[in-house]
Amino acid sequence: MTRLPMPTACPVTGESLTVTRLECEASGVAIEGRFTPNEFALLPEEQLEFLRIFVKVRGNLKEAERVLGLSYPTVRLRFDNLLRALGYEAGPDTGEERANVLEQLEKGAISAEEATRQLQALKRRAG
Repeated sequence: MTRLPMPTACPVTGESLTVTRLECEASGVAIEGRFTPNEFALLPEEQLEFLRIFVKVRGNLKEAERVLGLSYPTVRLRFDNLLRALGYEAGPDTGEERANVLEQLEKGAISAEEATRQLQALKRRAG
C-alpha cells in the first residue's frame, strides 16, 4: 500500500491537525489519544527536503550549495529559515536582507565596503 505524507494542516481552515490514532499494521494494535508530532514532522516539504540534504552533506553549507546548485547566500538563507521554523532561532528575520546584500556583493553590484556597511546596519537593527 502506498504511503502518503502525513498532512499537518486542515484542508478547510488551514489550522493544525491533531494526531489522535496510531496503529501497528503487524499486530493490529491501535492507540488513541492526543499526540504531539515533533518539530520535524511539522516542516513544510521544501524545508524537510533541505534538512535531508543538509544532514546528508554532514552540515556542510558549501557542499549543500554544490548539491542544490544555489549560491551560498541562498543556501544560508534557507538554513536560517529552517532554524526559525524549528524554533531554534528567535529574533528579527534579517536573513533575506543579508542574503540580498551578499548576492549584490557576489555580482559586483556593490563594493565590499558598501556590503560591510549594510551588513553592520542589519546587525545593529537585529539587536
